[in-house]
Amino acid sequence: MPGTVDSVVLVTVDSLRTDAVGGPDGVTPVLDGLREGATVFENAFAHGNWTPFSFPGILGSRPVFAEGPDIGVASTPTLAERLSDAGLRTGGFNAANGFLTDHWGYDRGFDDFEPFVDSAGYKKYLAAHPTVQAWVQLAASPFRRAASILRGRGDERPFADVSRMGDLEDEATAFLRSTDDRFFLWVHYMDTHTPYVPAPRHLREVTDGGFGVARMLRAHVHTGLGWDVDDRTLGTLRTLYDGTVRQVDESVGRLLSTLDAEGVREETAVVVAGDHGEEFLDHGHLAHYPKLYGELVDVPLFVAHPDGEGRTVGEPVGLDAVPPTVCDLLGVDPAEGWTGDSLAPALDGDPIPSQAPVVSVAVRGDQVTSQPIPRRLDDGELLVSARDERWTYVEHTESDRRELYDRADDPGEQRDLCAEATPERPPPAVLDRLSAAAADHARRLRAASEGEDGDDGRRASDDVAARLKALGYK
Repeated sequence: MPGTVDSVVLVTVDSLRTDAVGGPDGVTPVLDGLREGATVFENAFAHGNWTPFSFPGILGSRPVFAEGPDIGVASTPTLAERLSDAGLRTGGFNAANGFLTDHWGYDRGFDDFEPFVDSAGYKKYLAAHPTVQAWVQLAASPFRRAASILRGRGDERPFADVSRMGDLEDEATAFLRSTDDRFFLWVHYMDTHTPYVPAPRHLREVTDGGFGVARMLRAHVHTGLGWDVDDRTLGTLRTLYDGTVRQVDESVGRLLSTLDAEGVREETAVVVAGDHGEEFLDHGHLAHYPKLYGELVDVPLFVAHPDGEGRTVGEPVGLDAVPPTVCDLLGVDPAEGWTGDSLAPALDGDPIPSQAPVVSVAVRGDQVTSQPIPRRLDDGELLVSARDERWTYVEHTESDRRELYDRADDPGEQRDLCAEATPERPPPAVLDRLSAAAADHARRLRAASEGEDGDDGRRASDDVAARLKALGYK
């Protein structure tokens, strides 16, 4: 494979669908440019339907609930701890996702860590009132653009930066400028998480114009009040989402420019991943409620090495491969107990260890949209999926419902082959292999849960709880 590098930047983007990057609409020119010379993993899967179920794998290479029924990173070394012990300077900046804080162990190993979680004043109010946020941003946009022109500034940032993109970018830039050592930098963007409120500049870049306050507000009202979403509203939501994707893309471009300015771009690998996807009525809902279909589990994942060549890899991989891959890129041994295998050999076209099937989990309450969304193993029914390069299997562990989809013929996972099966036409034989993997994973999680000390798990602080409520996790 290409040689080891001095430093790595890991960019994770909340709620980033696979089809949001590199598509025909061209809303991600920066990321598309990175992908051209990168190793792209076409079948990369998150290990859960939302952040707290996915990130134990991304930064800890262990599944959620690996040590009990509560969310949080496992006690095995995190990626940052492993790299810090190896002498790298480490920085982690999370744009106010309350599930990625020190409360859940995500600060471990970072020399500089900032989750931007607060519950003060104006920002707290806007975070808890996304419709007001949309009004403020769009109604004020003409005045903000005029002020930007007078000050000689651009129009790239939201007036009301509730996504904390600006703060995130400022901290990451300061980190890059302040270190002369080898480093590991992790940044997590929240712009693409609902509610989608892109800066006017980025909204203009993904539309033909005429996208005003009323249209944006109508979409927010429909979703906020739970009204039926018609085709026009759905199109509006997806356009707003594309605007936030463009917003993240340009911010990543500025970070890359900082790497250039600091003279470290040629010694730095960049890893980009979505932590999970986002649904736009693909299976009847919006956002990322507890399901395990492709729109939530399929995620972008690519590795841009300064000496690498563009190639694609079709083998299925899970995001628990990120920590050992980053370690491999930096010449650091992975931690014992990590479940993922390094993908670094693929950068040189070599085979990678078989990771099929990739297992993901969700926990569902009585209703798909139950609030609060279950976050503990005992909060509802455990759903487990297993995927290989072609097939998707989903098991509802308490109701004994099983689903099987052939993505080669049914990429949208709409035709359940288990539901169509008859004694004369049983489901394909692959069902046995995938169901065994799902059942084994469920058994291990339950065993870990039964072995814990029986407390009620960690309770979020007031600031964390306020931010989670603002994101829709009541």
